[in-house]
Amino acid sequence: QVQLVESGGGLVEAGNSLRLSCAASGRTFSSSAMGWFRQAPGKEREFVAAINWSGDNTLYADSVKGRFTISRENAKNTVYLQMNSLKPEDTAVYYCAARSYSGIYDRPFSRRDYNDWGQGTQVTVSS
Repeated sequence: QVQLVESGGGLVEAGNSLRLSCAASGRTFSSSAMGWFRQAPGKEREFVAAINWSGDNTLYADSVKGRFTISRENAKNTVYLQMNSLKPEDTAVYYCAARSYSGIYDRPFSRRDYNDWGQGTQVTVSS
């Protein structure tokens, strides 16, 4: 099992940037593919981005492609989500998640593709 703690959320104006961090402990982080999801009030939790164990393969939701970047530092047991050009519709609680697999070849867009979850961090984008 992997324990995950997100940080970096906050209130920003539209067009600005935020970087979320997710610190991991427990099962070997460097062998786990990781993902970011988000959940807005009254909506289902949705996929945002995923990254494989080495960081050389990534996936993005169409709604964030070109604006968000997922990355990882295995030496620090941390995965990041750089969010640029933020929009009010990006407002949500953002969750970090870990897989028991190292890759993302199966295109893990579902919550069921992930085993461990953080508690979430709130991102609010004002217009």
